[in-house]
Amino acid sequence: MSEPSTKNIRKIIHIDMDAFYASVEQRDNPDYRGKPIVVGGSPEGRGGVVAAASYEARKFGIRSAMSSKKALQLCKHLIFVYPRFEVYKEVSQHIRSIFHRYTDLIEPLSLDEAFLDVTEDKQQIGSAIEIAKLIRQEIKDELNLTASAGVSVNKFAAKVASDMNKPDGLTFIGPSKLESFMEKLPVEKFFGVGKVTAEKMKKLNLHTGADLKKLTQNQLIKHFGKSGKFFYKIVRGIDDREVRPDREAKSVGAEDTFSFDLTTQEEMNLELEKIAGVVQARLARYQLKGRTITLKIKYHDFKQITRSQSFDEAIDDLETIEGTAKQLLNSTDLLDKKVRLLGISLSNFNYPAIRTRTDEDSDQLKLF
Repeated sequence: MSEPSTKNIRKIIHIDMDAFYASVEQRDNPDYRGKPIVVGGSPEGRGGVVAAASYEARKFGIRSAMSSKKALQLCKHLIFVYPRFEVYKEVSQHIRSIFHRYTDLIEPLSLDEAFLDVTEDKQQIGSAIEIAKLIRQEIKDELNLTASAGVSVNKFAAKVASDMNKPDGLTFIGPSKLESFMEKLPVEKFFGVGKVTAEKMKKLNLHTGADLKKLTQNQLIKHFGKSGKFFYKIVRGIDDREVRPDREAKSVGAEDTFSFDLTTQEEMNLELEKIAGVVQARLARYQLKGRTITLKIKYHDFKQITRSQSFDEAIDDLETIEGTAKQLLNSTDLLDKKVRLLGISLSNFNYPAIRTRTDEDSDQLKLF
């Protein structure tokens, strides 16, 4: 691997720990090693969602935010482990200290991943690839855990790259390869493209970045709204977002756009239960509790409303999130209304020691 010496080009690393919570549990308990385990959820399948899944569990199709019931259906001998968030936070702080050996431009996305800008690194190593190698090795030596890294000239490419050779991988996408890489990238891998948007793109015969690149910016905006402008730039390898250290998340939530309009409150309540489970898992992942729950509703005519309820004390439990969302839904006029989208978010946080990003979270935490 080689990288250009052009001073104007940024050097961005995205570090993503491999199955972080589950890997910490397997490290600390030899009985869990080599076995399918999940952190969080319920071994009886009576409720709750998976916060993290080991790679052995992922082979069965188990993923984070999946219901315990579904996870058990996929793997009957699945091991459920109670989360130890204080331990995960302590490990995360150690990882952060390793990052600080090389740069102070660190943008954490959660306890287990972060962007680093090493354009000017503290040790004057000069090579982002070499720095990524050193960080991964120090994490392995000091914590007995593995991390994957993506290295590129912008955040989007670095994040995509870190996921390409998991676990324990390192991928570099240089500036000369960036645009051709984006052209080959499947549309579902693009930032902000979930299940519904990907299906819409494929109906328009848009399967890769190269297909998106054939459309003008106005055409993309016509089909995909504000995201169209982002798609237009990113397929050309343009992402000017800076690495911003220690910016707090204002809200954590999830939303789902449905492939067909919901017409009954029973249907809506079932969807709210799924979304509430995802929100609760994400609050656990980010070690956050919020005082305000907000319900978002978008109708078939694209009219959008929100309803909120605040509490005296911060909460993060599934029962309160789910129950409050249903109450807020019930307080609206649902007569003859068709619902296209539902979303739940929590805000007004009590912050832990480790902070997360505002705009990254709000985009990444959508359930498509």
